[in-house]
Amino acid sequence: MMNIAIFASGEGTNAERICNFFAVSKTVRIVGIVCNRAQAGVYDRAKRLGVEIVHISREKLLEGGQALDLLHKWKTDLIVLAGYMCPITAPYLEAFPNKILNIHPALLPKYGGKGMYGEHVHRAVIAAGETVSGISVHLVDDHYDHGRTLCQASCPVLSGDTVESLAARIHRLEHRYYPICIEQYIEELQQMQ
Repeated sequence: MMNIAIFASGEGTNAERICNFFAVSKTVRIVGIVCNRAQAGVYDRAKRLGVEIVHISREKLLEGGQALDLLHKWKTDLIVLAGYMCPITAPYLEAFPNKILNIHPALLPKYGGKGMYGEHVHRAVIAAGETVSGISVHLVDDHYDHGRTLCQASCPVLSGDTVESLAARIHRLEHRYYPICIEQYIEELQQMQ
């Protein structure tokens, strides 16, 4: 059994998709969600799904101790970031080498790095006159949006796109492909064992 812990900071739509995708799996289990924001929408989703969710402050998350204790208690094998808005610090990278996945709302290496998240990415894509954008699922390392890219999916940037309309198209890609990319990476890890 592969145990996945999800880290989320916002509404939790990707977290919900991931939970639903693996709900019927006999080999993958979502063991819980960690959230740094006390009022995030992901709490309601977790409650509806019957998934344990734990609030840990940003400061404690950056330090790592409390969260790592929880992850070990959950017997976590893989961490999946789903709209998580805190840096991943050295304690996590050391405890989970090549076992932390992130999704980025652009086709890396373009529009990645510090400060490039959410609306900032879509605004930059539109301002640059790009005709294609998309998502990238990648491993997390000690640089923002730098680790090995596991998969990408693209969509057009339309001439009349706003930040909101492009974001909606990107979210649809995230919901469709992120769980599949996670499943493919789990299969890769299992083949290496």
